Amino acid sequence: MSGTAPLQDRLLDCVDEQQREDALARAAAVVREGKVVVLPTDTVYGVGADAFDVVAVAMVLAAKHRGREMPPPVLVPNPRTVDGLATDVPMYARILMRHFWPGPLTLVLQAQPSLQWDLGETNGTVALRMPDDELALELLAEVGPLAVTSANVTGHPAATTAQEALDQLGGAVAAYLDGGPRTGGQPSTILDCTGEEPVVLRLGALRAEEIRGVLGTTVLHDSPEAADAATSTPEDAATSTPEEADEPGPADPGDGERASLVGSVTPSGVRVPADAVRTVAAPRADESAPTP
Repeated sequence: MSGTAPLQDRLLDCVDEQQREDALARAAAVVREGKVVVLPTDTVYGVGADAFDVVAVAMVLAAKHRGREMPPPVLVPNPRTVDGLATDVPMYARILMRHFWPGPLTLVLQAQPSLQWDLGETNGTVALRMPDDELALELLAEVGPLAVTSANVTGHPAATTAQEALDQLGGAVAAYLDGGPRTGGQPSTILDCTGEEPVVLRLGALRAEEIRGVLGTTVLHDSPEAADAATSTPEDAATSTPEEADEPGPADPGDGERASLVGSVTPSGVRVPADAVRTVAAPRADESAPTP
């Protein structure tokens, strides 16, 4: 399909309540057909597809000009979905879901080994998030888990409107759900929950202090990558990351290109002394491009 008019026809108005139901139905049909959709999240716009459709996930990465070494996070409609996607979910992770989902918290967990999916080079993990966005949750409830990353070509700013996403991704996406502008705020915070205690992979909208406040005696550890991200300059961020801040990476897509850490977690098994834990400041919103 070529030409401006046909592409503009892919914008589906969800702001108008009378058109919203039809727009969501069309987007759901697109996902079931194994095609790619753009949807709003609680951070930025995300681009995604059926997480269990290997070709569709490859189409998402191709649309972003992105390789398999940066697997997308998976957005879920509710916490009950997690046990079908992940195994050995620690109790502290369930506590975090109870407190912060839906919201800007991405949890990296051990993936169910029996699942027939291919998100990229994940080392047996999956990054999961439940977004705090009504439109996203309605679509997820209809079609199930979606592999979603920020709606932009790698190296370009994440889209905060459906039109911005269309301008970047064009015909690679079959339908664009237009839910109005998104803030483009901080991406989701990402935690590695594959070990006995959680490790911060990226600090975002959710602060370490908030997380520690609900964990009780469970220690939240900081990774070197999270510390580097918190202290890097905008220039460092521009040169050290190809693009998502998911989160929403989601990501977010809600999650940024620093979500390259997602899915590539290999627990070292080395225990970090409690007195080595430190609190680091969250990165500035302009230091990384957001992921749904």
